[in-house]
Amino acid sequence: MPNRVATIVAFLRRLPSLPVPLDPSALAALGPLVPALLRRDRDALVLKDAGSGAWLYADELFVSWLGRTGDAVVGRADSDFFSPDAVASLRAADQAALAADGPTESEHRLDFGAVRREVSVLRQCVTASDGRRFLALVWRDLAAQRRRDAQLRTALEQLEQQQRDNDQLRREVLDNRSLRDLATGLYSRAHFEDQLRREVDLSTREHREFALVSIEIDPLAAETGADAEVAMRRVFEAMGRLLRSNTRAMDASCRYEEERFAVLLSGVGLATAHSRMEGLRRQCATQIVAHEGRDIGFTVSMGVASFPHTAHSQDELRAASEAALVEARSRGGNRVTLASIRFDAS
Repeated sequence: MPNRVATIVAFLRRLPSLPVPLDPSALAALGPLVPALLRRDRDALVLKDAGSGAWLYADELFVSWLGRTGDAVVGRADSDFFSPDAVASLRAADQAALAADGPTESEHRLDFGAVRREVSVLRQCVTASDGRRFLALVWRDLAAQRRRDAQLRTALEQLEQQQRDNDQLRREVLDNRSLRDLATGLYSRAHFEDQLRREVDLSTREHREFALVSIEIDPLAAETGADAEVAMRRVFEAMGRLLRSNTRAMDASCRYEEERFAVLLSGVGLATAHSRMEGLRRQCATQIVAHEGRDIGFTVSMGVASFPHTAHSQDELRAASEAALVEARSRGGNRVTLASIRFDAS
């Protein structure tokens, strides 16, 4: 702590706008503020006269919040920039800090010009050698913290939903082990191929269309490191949840190969299939997959084909969707590509 106190003492002694010299021994009272000043990212510093409330110093960051210059701020007070209600709240917090033995902290919602900020203000009373008192204030914009809190809440909600989905998946797997992939809860490849054959027969008889989608997970970032296998398993689980939640009862989805998936969209044309899969692609790109205290992001590439517009048989349909997937991967991944529509000669 002595080194940190010396740092803040040296800093304040260099301030050009102080009307009276400050006693270094009195500045030692700022010690509890030093970790905040040295460690916090993008905090603003203001020095006030405790009696009048006039601002004796405001650093560049605080001045930029106000949209002013330093000369236009020094000598002014809270009432020159904030609403009466805000001024009353700030004055009450200042008085509490002056009466306290150590640092105090409060939160405020203030309008800095056209920008409303939620701020945290850390206050410490400082006494000069002539007995005059000052308030040192460290201001923090809470926007980044609020975003982190919101992301954490979202992550917790997703984890809770994942737990519920996993419980449901375990019950489904126990009901029918032979039809589902244990890691993702999706249909097995053999069962999916049976459904695909039935869909081709039904669509041929009733002259209706359906879509087949081939999906592959794009390569994960290199930072997954040695535990890449575990990280991929978490991604597979997330992919299974997303596919189950984005398909209807008459649709089918399966884990076709290790990192490949397939979706059958019954009664759906090429344009509708593309729209639905584009929504799924965006969900994948924003999905939070928690692993070892880290958030793992992943993206997918998709190839969409339809029967009978892009193929007239099951094999042709599979080949068309695979070719569209290859094109999506060749164009950088994280995209949905449509198979070419066939134009047969009359």
